[in-house]
Amino acid sequence: MLVHIPAVFTRDEVLRIREALEAAQWVDGKVTAGYQSAQAKNNIQLPEGSPLAKEISQAMLERLWQNPLFMSAALPNKVFPPLFNCYRSGDDFGYHIDNAVRQVKGSAERVRTDLSSTLFFSDPDEYDGGELTIQDTYGVQQVKLPAGDLVLYPASSLHKVAPVTRGARFASFFWTQSLVREDSQRALLFEMDNAIQQLTQDVPDHPALTQLTGSYHNLLRRWVEV
Repeated sequence: MLVHIPAVFTRDEVLRIREALEAAQWVDGKVTAGYQSAQAKNNIQLPEGSPLAKEISQAMLERLWQNPLFMSAALPNKVFPPLFNCYRSGDDFGYHIDNAVRQVKGSAERVRTDLSSTLFFSDPDEYDGGELTIQDTYGVQQVKLPAGDLVLYPASSLHKVAPVTRGARFASFFWTQSLVREDSQRALLFEMDNAIQQLTQDVPDHPALTQLTGSYHNLLRRWVEV
């Protein structure tokens, strides 16, 4: 399941964030890659735990926790703190699958990476190349979203970032441990929730809504892990 979540940040907010990112000190992106991924990864990142990364991350997660689309699709339990990267001309990240478990730096907390997210801070016309290419049961998807938008997809997917040939691609990425581990189950719950919301708007007094909502929560009760 691949979900596009628009306008996590407004245009003015994106511009302010970009100014801060462009003025920041960056490090080699390999510092957060596993052994295999490091062989394919060519980009730069903000240092983990830097004040700027923490500030933007806090604002981002506050927005997402209030975003009905993200909450419905991800059913988040906990999130690995967002990281920030930049792909300049010649940078890329070859095909890889994300590590199944990430440990938060300076903490004993571990996060199972059920879902990956990328939030774009560069508009598509600011750079050439740099598409996020994702392979999964829904086929091959190439993602290049407006600045401020986020894409959510299974972390089990084979994916890459195509080489950037012009400009710079700024983004944030992070992983979510969902209350529901299995992607097919999350997809079913997401479809049911969308149907319930639409019916609530169209026929709010229909008695079947109570039954459908109850079925949703009974499935959630069966599949949730806390």
